[in-house]
Amino acid sequence: MSEHVISEIKRNHITNLLKEGRRVDGRGPEDFREMTLDVGCIESADGSARVKLGRTEVIAGVKIIPGTPFADTPNSGVLTMGAELIPMAHPTFESGPPGEDAIELARVVDRGVRESGMVDVKQLCMVPGESVWMCFVDMYALDYDGNLFDASSLATVLALRSAVIPGEQYGKGENRPLPVTCTPVSVTSVKIGNDLILDPNFDEEMISSARLTVTTDDKGNFRAMQKGGRGSITRDELSLCLDRAVEKGKAVRKIIG
Repeated sequence: MSEHVISEIKRNHITNLLKEGRRVDGRGPEDFREMTLDVGCIESADGSARVKLGRTEVIAGVKIIPGTPFADTPNSGVLTMGAELIPMAHPTFESGPPGEDAIELARVVDRGVRESGMVDVKQLCMVPGESVWMCFVDMYALDYDGNLFDASSLATVLALRSAVIPGEQYGKGENRPLPVTCTPVSVTSVKIGNDLILDPNFDEEMISSARLTVTTDDKGNFRAMQKGGRGSITRDELSLCLDRAVEKGKAVRKIIG
């Protein structure tokens, strides 16, 4: 990702509003932007979803094919994720192989899904040590205005929930839903000065000193956590981030059903 400079005037405007508990777009510190969901938007995929958070837009597709298991997990299927930040999504995105930002995005989303046990990979095993289902998830940023982590995570989760194992296509029995056990939800906080806000837009993200993405499961258990940025987060701030992740996780699950 190329460098992007935020003007001092804009930076001061954002920080001064936050001191009053307000944000440039009218939201409060804990408010998410408007959320738009479209599940099953790619006909050729085995599962797909498009998610918009404000002007940030991500699409995720799932492809499931038969293959061989890894040697160290002979009784488990394969689940892998990748992300691409395509140049048309934002001027800071560059063409070429996935850079550090795309790799980090894929890892954070993967960790939340994997550590929550969302997909029961053992049920993807057909013949132990010989044949399993391999589930590939690809995420594409279509438009970027901050907080790709939560948008990508939600698109991935919805795509996986809608995915169908194409047994008939490969002569491997009947089609069946991907074995999904829960709905993990990630909630990202960023720190600007001494303030913590949720779902940052691009400008807020650029001037933040630290970022924390927390993923919870259906029961509100913490399943994954990833910090970014060079700034620090105090113990009290961490506690606030965790409480907000549980609260917002419940709210998001009500929206997606």
